Amino acid sequence: MPETGQSFALIYSIEDPLGNTTQAGVGLQVMGPDDGYICQFSPDVNTFWAARNRPALGATFKPSRTARPGTRARTNSIVPEDVFFREVEHGFQASDTLQTGAMVASEAGTAGEPLSTVPNASWSVKITPKAGWGTSTAATQKATAGWLSVLPIFEPHWQVLMAHGEASGWLQWGGQRYEFANAPAYAEKNWGGGFPSKWHWIQCNSFDGQPGLSVTAVGARRALLLGLQGVEEDVGLIGVHLPGGEFVEMVPWNSELEWDVDPWGRWWIRAVNARYEALVEATCAPTAGTVLRAPTTAMGLAPFCKDTFFGQCRLRVWRRSGGTKTGSALVDATSTTAALEVGGGPWWSAWRTRAEMKEPFRSLVTLPLDVAGLGSMVPEPLRPPGL
Repeated sequence: MPETGQSFALIYSIEDPLGNTTQAGVGLQVMGPDDGYICQFSPDVNTFWAARNRPALGATFKPSRTARPGTRARTNSIVPEDVFFREVEHGFQASDTLQTGAMVASEAGTAGEPLSTVPNASWSVKITPKAGWGTSTAATQKATAGWLSVLPIFEPHWQVLMAHGEASGWLQWGGQRYEFANAPAYAEKNWGGGFPSKWHWIQCNSFDGQPGLSVTAVGARRALLLGLQGVEEDVGLIGVHLPGGEFVEMVPWNSELEWDVDPWGRWWIRAVNARYEALVEATCAPTAGTVLRAPTTAMGLAPFCKDTFFGQCRLRVWRRSGGTKTGSALVDATSTTAALEVGGGPWWSAWRTRAEMKEPFRSLVTLPLDVAGLGSMVPEPLRPPGL
């Protein structure tokens, strides 16, 4: 939020939507100003709804006393802000253009000790997407993991939905109200049985004097669902959306990636291919950050990662030709409000490695298949979920 220098994250999760295990439940977490935190959890998965083929979801933990009959069972329906707050006392609704919610700290059913720093929170945010994952002029956006993301191969799958957008609205954080207009916004989605065994992540779209510039950089040790236990690979990427709409995508199938990341406080990730070289460096104070919960296969929603919104970040991008950099940096930008994260493990020493995507997936992902385009040719009721 430019007005205050603060940030917040809205985190929605559903585990075992059929409700067949003890891990089943709906989670609502908010990471708030000054790296604060609040969580509400319900084991009742019947409170959750989601649209099959578009970004729309929600849950009603507690309807208001004046709610119309059937509020808890509402499906595939985003309603105006005034209707939501009239009918829902605790719950949320989220789409690509509107997010509304109200919650209290209620962490029973999650793993670990209570972590909430405020007793309640509510919000209403209108969003204008500016960049998804790909060039702004493309007819369709790209899958972050390539077209293989439509198959149950990777554990988990991860998709950047909005690398950059603008958000306007308000957040009530305990007794403090924050109002904001045209604040930088970002959105992503994860799906699968659980998060990677370890990972690191950097996201920034609030660079000093560079409106519209966005970077997402990540490294992860993810599982491969091949019917074999313990099959993992280290993969990563750097994705840069430039203010003019150009997209620099540096992924394991077109680039060499390496990183050197501490358990907390220091991130360094570099990628090189024939056309570009990118370097992302970030640091934060040892005392910064808060622990967040993430879905886990064994423990359900459990403390599993640490984040801060007060990261010092520098992004540099160069063009390359003939195996060397050409000229000065295409991008050299800094920020003091980057989002930084480490997760999984726990790991106690620096993680230094090179990304290495296993075959045959590295070769298969380069095939020129436009899954989104093919999916658009199928009537919506017949499309697989998520397309």
